[in-house]
Amino acid sequence: MATPSMEDYIEQIYILIEQKGYARVSDIAESLSVHPSSVTKMVQKLDKDEYLVYEKYRGFTLTPKGKKIGKRLVYRHDLLEELLRTIGVMEENIYNDVEGIEHHLSWNAIDRIGDLVQFFEEDESRVLALREIQKKNEVQE
Repeated sequence: MATPSMEDYIEQIYILIEQKGYARVSDIAESLSVHPSSVTKMVQKLDKDEYLVYEKYRGFTLTPKGKKIGKRLVYRHDLLEELLRTIGVMEENIYNDVEGIEHHLSWNAIDRIGDLVQFFEEDESRVLALREIQKKNEVQE
């Protein structure tokens, strides 16, 4: 099972490969705000755990297992951002809030959040009703 730190790396590697076709140690270090040496150590661990294939000085590729998990981690992150946006969380808080909660939820909770987002998306009046409740609560505070 991947640790939260491993998940962050897998997610970022997946995103970089999707965007650029490759992921370099320097790109990962920059995007995660860590030292390249830390990336190299984690890449070696992810190789050992069969999330990616690492060849020294040649780069790395995600294994099918790594791709599957990477895709699911990106889905989780995007879904949580969508939920927070839907319920009216201020845009400047969303990224940090998602980073703070994404590793602490079970996949069952993620599935139920997906249901909730779908519930709001299927009927705009539900979002409008939520906004009315929020306005009423703001006045009372």
